[in-house]
Amino acid sequence: SSEVLEAIENVIQGVLQSLAQKKAPVLTVANRTDWRNIEFKDSVGLQMIPGCTTRQIRSDCPQSAKRFALTLKILSMIYKMVQSNTYATKRDIYYSDTLLFRSQSVVDQIINDISCMLKIPRRSLHVLSTSKGFVAGNLSYTDEDGTKVNCTCSATVFTVPSNVQGIKNLTSHAKFILIVEKDATFQRLLDDDFFSKVSPCIMITGRGIPDLNTRLLVRKLWDSFQIPIFTLMDADPHGVEIMCVYKYGSVSMSFEAHHLTVPSVKWLGLLPSDLERLNICKDALIPFTKQDENKLASILKRPYIACQPLWKKELEIMAASKLKAEIQVLTSLSSDYLSRVYLPNKLQFRGWL
Repeated sequence: SSEVLEAIENVIQGVLQSLAQKKAPVLTVANRTDWRNIEFKDSVGLQMIPGCTTRQIRSDCPQSAKRFALTLKILSMIYKMVQSNTYATKRDIYYSDTLLFRSQSVVDQIINDISCMLKIPRRSLHVLSTSKGFVAGNLSYTDEDGTKVNCTCSATVFTVPSNVQGIKNLTSHAKFILIVEKDATFQRLLDDDFFSKVSPCIMITGRGIPDLNTRLLVRKLWDSFQIPIFTLMDADPHGVEIMCVYKYGSVSMSFEAHHLTVPSVKWLGLLPSDLERLNICKDALIPFTKQDENKLASILKRPYIACQPLWKKELEIMAASKLKAEIQVLTSLSSDYLSRVYLPNKLQFRGWL
């Protein structure tokens, strides 16, 4: 906490020095969303380069003066929270003055900018985000407030903790972790009692694009148990993108790559080649939209695809067919095909990439 307070004090000191010299204060933040500031490292994923380009939030410019003021406002709120050892969610910060902040996304962007500017993970700033992910299966842990959470006893779904850093005493006999793209598939596997029938496992879903807490939990489970992590995604560009976020990270959070990415993640399904192998009827597949074509073209150009020739082959099958499929397409073979046949065979015969 002293490190966080000192970092904020340094920023404020810089503002005061500028004012003393009768200069307009300026905040300098990294260009977090620029691919030119990103390098790919096989062992880490997408990370920000040391000498990356920056942008200035000026106090004397009409376009950025409000942003400057809001950044100082949120810095002061963080400072007070760290001092008093209290926490707030991003929503709490927004609702503390909705007229001032105008939108939740403004608060979210500024908090990420502050985290990047101070080079301090968001969790250490005492800012939490509300979790949307779920976890179930062979796992128990103690929450930061001392509550014992046991996911193993039942088919109950638990929300991913909002302070993943604070959980401890993680225990599990799981043989693997299964990341499921969608909530509906996750619930279906729970109903079929998949995690205890096939072999003990931990199941997680970020319910689409994962939030920070879900990514932190996947990383924490990997650090704790070092067991295989498989992904179950739709066979479409959006599903591939989500899987890449878990494995290699995202451009906007590349400054935190070391805490968030799990490069050992494997693609279990649904593979584009599976659709042909299982003789899935063409009528059950969905034609590409222009957006799908653009997304796939963008993924194929990314630096990490070059070191994944088997992934590239699958993406090329998808690009050639211009067809996509949701995991639910397997119900056209039988209602419980996913949990009874598809996943057990994939796991037994090492059908992952």
